[in-house]
Amino acid sequence: MNKPILLAEDNPDDQELALRAFRKSNLSNDIIVVNDGMEALDYLFGRGKFSGEEPPPLPAVALLDLKMPRKTGLEVLQEIRAQERTRFLPVVLLTSSKEEQDIAQGYRLGVNSYVRKPVDFNEFLKAIQQLGLYWLILNEVPEA
Repeated sequence: MNKPILLAEDNPDDQELALRAFRKSNLSNDIIVVNDGMEALDYLFGRGKFSGEEPPPLPAVALLDLKMPRKTGLEVLQEIRAQERTRFLPVVLLTSSKEEQDIAQGYRLGVNSYVRKPVDFNEFLKAIQQLGLYWLILNEVPEA
């Protein structure tokens, strides 16, 4: 069973762009799209609309936009690293920010990768294909 990909992105245009890029990349993983940082945490820990007897399966990778409402990507990352369930979850910050302090803070908090969103769709498609190849096929993570 393929693990899903968690995409936390508040911009509908960027969500659609990412979904198109994933489809064109022929990735068979389900994409769980959430609109802000709180929804991302709700999915990861089985809260709110994602609550059930068991939390949803952890994604193969979490792609977090840096600037989201309710909780930023950095705040989500901090909570991910603080919890046993998600401590080793691969996390990629996907953002248009070029702020050096954002990059440094992301790595201080334990992000696995920081990827700047290309403006051009073909560049974005290449970035998504490379992310998919690396995080879904090549990368090894410890068992939960």
